[in-house]
Amino acid sequence: MHPIQQLFQSIVSVTKDLYGQDLTEAELPLAPTRKEFEGDYTLVTFPLTRIARKSPDQIAEEIGNSLMSGYPDLVADVNVIKGFLNIGLSTRVWVSFLESLSRDGLPVFPRLDEKILVEYSSPNTNKPLHLGHIRNILLGWSMSRIFERTGYEAIRVQVINDRGIAICKSMLAWELYGDGATPESSGVKGDHLVGEYYVRFESEFKKEYAEWQSTADAEQRWKRYQAEAEKEKAISREDFFKGYKNAYFNEISPLGAKAREMLVKWEQGDAEVRGTWSMMNDWVYKGFHATYDALGVSFHKSYYESNTYLLGRDLVEDGLSRGVFYRQDDGSVWIDLTDEGLDRKILLRSDGTSVYMTQDLGTAKDRYEDYHANRMIYVVADEQNYHFQVLFAIMKKLGMPFADGMVHLSYGMVELPTGKMKSREGTVVDADDLIREVISEARSSAEERGDGDDIPAEEQERIYQQVGLAALKYHIIKVNPKKRMIFDPKESVDLQGHTGPYIQNAYVRIQSIFRKAGRPATEADLTGYDLAEGEKELLLLLSEYRQHILQAAEQYDPSHVANYAYAVAKAFHKFYHDFSVLRAESELAREVRLHLAAVTASILKDAMELIGIEMPDRM
Repeated sequence: MHPIQQLFQSIVSVTKDLYGQDLTEAELPLAPTRKEFEGDYTLVTFPLTRIARKSPDQIAEEIGNSLMSGYPDLVADVNVIKGFLNIGLSTRVWVSFLESLSRDGLPVFPRLDEKILVEYSSPNTNKPLHLGHIRNILLGWSMSRIFERTGYEAIRVQVINDRGIAICKSMLAWELYGDGATPESSGVKGDHLVGEYYVRFESEFKKEYAEWQSTADAEQRWKRYQAEAEKEKAISREDFFKGYKNAYFNEISPLGAKAREMLVKWEQGDAEVRGTWSMMNDWVYKGFHATYDALGVSFHKSYYESNTYLLGRDLVEDGLSRGVFYRQDDGSVWIDLTDEGLDRKILLRSDGTSVYMTQDLGTAKDRYEDYHANRMIYVVADEQNYHFQVLFAIMKKLGMPFADGMVHLSYGMVELPTGKMKSREGTVVDADDLIREVISEARSSAEERGDGDDIPAEEQERIYQQVGLAALKYHIIKVNPKKRMIFDPKESVDLQGHTGPYIQNAYVRIQSIFRKAGRPATEADLTGYDLAEGEKELLLLLSEYRQHILQAAEQYDPSHVANYAYAVAKAFHKFYHDFSVLRAESELAREVRLHLAAVTASILKDAMELIGIEMPDRM
């Protein structure tokens, strides 16, 4: 049994004897004692004043004295500070707990009859994955692993946005400027090749728009706007054309007309357009899979917008018949969510076509029918907060059985030190380039230190990948998802400090200890060992692993696990500096410290695997 559970049960018994009531965990708040005070756990006595009708200090004194006299094998010492009872447990309890950790292994969670579906990544097929996708992917993957660890069945899915005007821009640019290029003929990874044509379209469109602005037609439109605009709404010629870009694309641009025509043909099932679309999407999918493999992530199922964009209309018709939605005079369908503190939202245009919200309604229903998940987690950046508030509100009004289980894991956008990334301008941090960079940095760092010279070349490369990806993944996951990130590539590949490689190094150090010892920790009886303060500090931290996993699952925040792993690694490095393991002062001390090292390694490896990081045996 965990020491805090033993202590809680003892306090329940003592307070019943003293005050005649069975108290709950909420009424007896226990937490690890702050480092500046003596003790292992601290009991807050203020909630008991109403029951005991005494001051917090008096209550703390009474409970402390009763624990000392009634449970001498459990409680070694107590002290009272301003209504807080600090309790030190006996060495025997901690040694027994260390034995149980070594024997029983990692925390075990009961299997739960609940499915959690996690949607993440959700890329577009007009460009490769970039840094923003990496944060999304790592958050989704980590949460799915944490859910599995805590007893749920986790289902991993992605929605691939494989249709629309942006995809047609890439296709059109390839037809106009590609000269039949393929990934094989160009030597360019498929998703990168398609992304290059998306950027090329934008470049050609900018040139076309700039040339048009010097025409008489452009000047007439600007003057007409000036004449019609109210005086206080008048803007400069430059600002007018900045805002007129979309109108130009939709009404005037020859390139825009060709892209829109291609989209219409796609929707009509034109064989030639569909053939180009299918070929270029296949290039992109192969590219995506290569990136996913490099990151070590996967999915149970992929949904495609080309299959889902017509979904949701049956839900709209059902909502109309029940009065949840209403139809405007122009034929468009809306919902009024002002009572929910939101707004009015269109669900079908006047021409009967769907909007994104419509297909999201249908996709949610489709996925529920596929898996009957109790919860559906959408890992999407905070720019879409309002969209998901509306989506969830509509589902509740429709009475969908899964509505209460829909969750938006909202995360802050990732920006560069120079500002926001822009796919159309090619100013993104490419995922593949970033992966190569961190692996290269790990290789360079190891070579500078002269590490690994005795390791076979093939194993060295595997270690470089593990260390480089640890640097990247940990840099992303250690940040609370709610916070926006300024991503500095140089900082992310720093192999020292609060980093993934620092944690890996603690694990590698432990593996080195056991190689030198020539054996693992034994099942020897550790009774009678008097733990030093530094040894107990490490053990106390190791005892908290379960609660950090639960916090991560409950709060949809894998940074709890990441930062706990760093705290454990830091504590072990200090322990290693302060205590000799293999040259301990006695055989019993050596065995205790081998057990501490073994439990530390087990927890570090498990915690890092939960956030998608592999642990090398050597570095």
